[in-house]
Amino acid sequence: MYMSDLDRRAFLKGGFAALAAFLGVPLLQSCGGDGGDGGASSGPFPSLGPMRPPDVNGVRLPSGFTSRIVARSGLAPVMGGPAWHAAPDGGACFPTNDGGWIYVSNSEVGSGGGGVRALRFDAAANITGCEIICSGTSRNCAGGRMPWGAWLTCEENGDTSRVFECDPLGVTAAVPRPALGSFNHEAAAWDASEGRIYLTEDRSDGGFYRFTPAGYADLSAGTLEVAQVAGGGPERIVTWLTVPDPDGSPVATRRQVATMTPFNGGEGVVARDGVVYFATKGDNRIWSYDVATGQLAILYDDSTSPTPFLTGVDNLEISADGDLFVAEDGGDMQLVAIRPDGEVLQVLQLVGHPSSEITGPAFDPSGSRLYFSSQRGTTGHSSDGVTYEIAILGLDPAGSVRLAAEPDWAADAERHVAVNREFILQALDAGGTGQLVLELDGPIKPLAVRVPGDDSRFSILMPVAR
Repeated sequence: MYMSDLDRRAFLKGGFAALAAFLGVPLLQSCGGDGGDGGASSGPFPSLGPMRPPDVNGVRLPSGFTSRIVARSGLAPVMGGPAWHAAPDGGACFPTNDGGWIYVSNSEVGSGGGGVRALRFDAAANITGCEIICSGTSRNCAGGRMPWGAWLTCEENGDTSRVFECDPLGVTAAVPRPALGSFNHEAAAWDASEGRIYLTEDRSDGGFYRFTPAGYADLSAGTLEVAQVAGGGPERIVTWLTVPDPDGSPVATRRQVATMTPFNGGEGVVARDGVVYFATKGDNRIWSYDVATGQLAILYDDSTSPTPFLTGVDNLEISADGDLFVAEDGGDMQLVAIRPDGEVLQVLQLVGHPSSEITGPAFDPSGSRLYFSSQRGTTGHSSDGVTYEIAILGLDPAGSVRLAAEPDWAADAERHVAVNREFILQALDAGGTGQLVLELDGPIKPLAVRVPGDDSRFSILMPVAR
């Protein structure tokens, strides 16, 4: 192993740009939470190296990434707080005034046992609280983050299911929003270009809807429309038709407009820069809708894709650069990225969860951490859901270990560090699970990786001048 052009000051000044070269992991900017334009953040995901064998938590990740479990169904994440819910589903992150954030997560439990939990983190990513921000609802599936700081949680419990507007801070009670329609909801996304909400319906003959609110952040009234598609191939054009009775009774909402176009199992939906993307699980397709032109296109179809390893399409994420992240319901239990040029890339995979699905992917406000759940865990039971955090480490200018976002990788790009990549990965693995400390001080100024409080295990990487 060797390092070149490296002394302690240079390494510190290089920050995470140095560590990036050190690990050999390029980046792909990303952001999180169904809803797209509703306040997403950038995130550090690779572009993309091969996934390594599963870690102690059963997560396969590219080199340089780590996982931890932040919540398990039936257990309280914080002493004295409520237990984490069964069947964790859609989720999103919201910043807090103290520099921390909140991860909200739906519960897809029926018979009034659903709702939403909010898991609070401080600026150092310590879990500091957990509370219930919505209860008494049924089969809360996905939802959408709104730019005014609200979370829309969507019931998927039959034709009378509703959308509830939730306060992630739990200060105000969740409010039903009947104007958004009663139907078998899946997800919602805010399109900033026109100030509308797009909604999907999880039925084999479900509609694709849009809602125009009476005013910004006012969902008490508005107009609900359903899509009618004419033409085929690249010539698909959408016309929007008003739904006469969004209440959906006595006639189901999707059956009120005879010429509406059915979609086979609507799932996640996100919006970015005037384009709305949504998934349909019945035909394993990802669609893109241009709100300005009205054109509808198929972005991904597993029956025609040259890389059809993405199946069971479900929750969606999208980056500021247009990279789309797709969570699998079943399939190979992967989170997959689709780039604007159509390239399909594997991001992560859960091993040993054959009867589960990946749900609720969302980045923290800095983009340094990704949260998601295995809805039914390793047993396949909704009472055994597991919620994860994926992170990558960097150094601040003082030499302290911290999470690194994309600007750290881009900075000081002319500095390079060369090491034996497998050696550093083995050194990190030798530390076992939990937090590791990266040290640059000492009589001979080596780079050391050790476990806090355990002086018996450490790895030393010695700089070599040239």
